[in-house]
Amino acid sequence: MSVVPIASFRRAAPFWMSLGLVPLAWIGAIYGGWTVLLLPLTGWWIFTGLDAALGLNLENPDPQTDDAQLFWYRLITMIWFPVQAITLFGLIWYVTHTEHLGTLELIALFFGVGVLTGTIGIVYSHELLHQKNKLERWLGDLLLATVLYSHFRTEHLLVHHRHVGTPRDAVTARYNENFHRFFFRVLHECPRSAWNAEKAMLARRDLPVTSLRNPFWRYGVLQLSAMALAFLLGGWLGLGLFVVQAFSAVWQLELTNYVEHYGLTREHLGDGKYEHVKPHHSWNASHTATNWLLINLQRHSDHHYKPDRRFPLLQTYGQDQAPQLPFGYPLMAAIATIPPLWRRRMNPRVREWRRHYYPQVTDWQPYTRGTNPLPRL
Repeated sequence: MSVVPIASFRRAAPFWMSLGLVPLAWIGAIYGGWTVLLLPLTGWWIFTGLDAALGLNLENPDPQTDDAQLFWYRLITMIWFPVQAITLFGLIWYVTHTEHLGTLELIALFFGVGVLTGTIGIVYSHELLHQKNKLERWLGDLLLATVLYSHFRTEHLLVHHRHVGTPRDAVTARYNENFHRFFFRVLHECPRSAWNAEKAMLARRDLPVTSLRNPFWRYGVLQLSAMALAFLLGGWLGLGLFVVQAFSAVWQLELTNYVEHYGLTREHLGDGKYEHVKPHHSWNASHTATNWLLINLQRHSDHHYKPDRRFPLLQTYGQDQAPQLPFGYPLMAAIATIPPLWRRRMNPRVREWRRHYYPQVTDWQPYTRGTNPLPRL
């Protein structure tokens, strides 16, 4: 794997391909018919086809590259909120003031809009929320409010990254757990674990859960504001379509979460202690085109190993350092919706991962069932 310089617009330009999805939403809204499927067809299948044509990108940038040299990479994530807001709310106004789209076309269209707000918007918010400056974090919060999933900020930063691969992390999918069961489990468990994490942080500062420093107040105001705007622009139909795209976005997020850590667990060392997070605790994918679309999210092993590393600097790993997915996230997510096919593809890989990294573990049942002791807080 070579180390390459990346500080130029030419190198950053492929990550701007997400903007090309925006016109597809408007084409679907204006022309209807089969064109309402353009967003999922492009986001899932065309980029998967490009992966097959372009292969893997095994280049590693210099991780010490200064932020000042990453302007063009940072800019695409920072302009995405206004792009997404104008697109989402503009579409809600347009389709509720025209009559050429039927009910199924509207549902399909806004399910596809969830490709923008979920596959792109939530992924960008994830990048923004990991940064230290207030502007980027606020932009991340605004993006999450448009999909009614604001608690993701707390759950991801305070729960997932600390407890990934342990029974305390709801979004570490268990071995043999199918996606549909996983999805409804995390919808139930994650808001509660996020609330408890913030409650514990406030308690350490001697503050009550009702304190205005509790970000759940901000989450609630932003989400209610987004729903109110959808209602003002499109009435009850507009609000309903807003909820459709939010559900679609969250569904795609949790498909991604399912793929990222399926069956990968940290070793329990006894007395509620677990080993440190390492690159082999995430599934890695070096597929070129889908990493452009998902701003290197598929270099997930390095993201968990170095959570504060910006997306253009994430490193990729070989098979000897981290487990590898056979395809990029979009195709793997599609496979995950068909549990027998998923198990046929992934269970042998998990078993091989166990043999390779943990030959000393003889009883995997507590890991599979999630019955190991909870890690210490």
